Amino acid sequence: MTLLSARTTLVVGGARSGKSSFAQKLCEDSPHSLFYVATSPVLSDDSEFTARIQKHKDDRGPRWTAIEEEIDITSVIREHDAPHNALLIDCATLWLNNLMYHALPLTEHIEALLEQLQVCQARVVLVSNEVGQGIVPTSPEVRAFRDYQGRLNQRLAETCERVVEVRFGLPVLLKPTNQPTLVL
Repeated sequence: MTLLSARTTLVVGGARSGKSSFAQKLCEDSPHSLFYVATSPVLSDDSEFTARIQKHKDDRGPRWTAIEEEIDITSVIREHDAPHNALLIDCATLWLNNLMYHALPLTEHIEALLEQLQVCQARVVLVSNEVGQGIVPTSPEVRAFRDYQGRLNQRLAETCERVVEVRFGLPVLLKPTNQPTLVL
């Protein structure tokens, strides 16, 4: 699988599924200029999370330019929109969390992102978590987040040219597919 075969790619998977590593390799296997868009806020009082962020940085080589943007990833895509660029956005789940945490208009931000993905010339790989296959959360706030994340993933999957699910470190191509549509 190569980055050149699709302009936009959604890579989904559960926690520790290998989705970020797969997305990074997908980009690195291309000749494009590489941009890593980190959506995670840096939590200075969380040493374990800080170590995770440092590991991600260490795993990337000198080809990567890092951009930290918690909210306005649409502008980052627009600013770096050129056919010779590849942007890895890691991840849509933390981006959605940031929007909700700051009580920003979700529909406005999501629609802007989807519109930009449809017109961009750069290669864009988005990483997102599958959060709906676990237990039903007991908190209304967490259930709302899970529901919004599921709807965001559906919209991204609809918009992106290619969708890959990573399970146990194994990429499974979901879109495009040559499988016939199931009819009941």
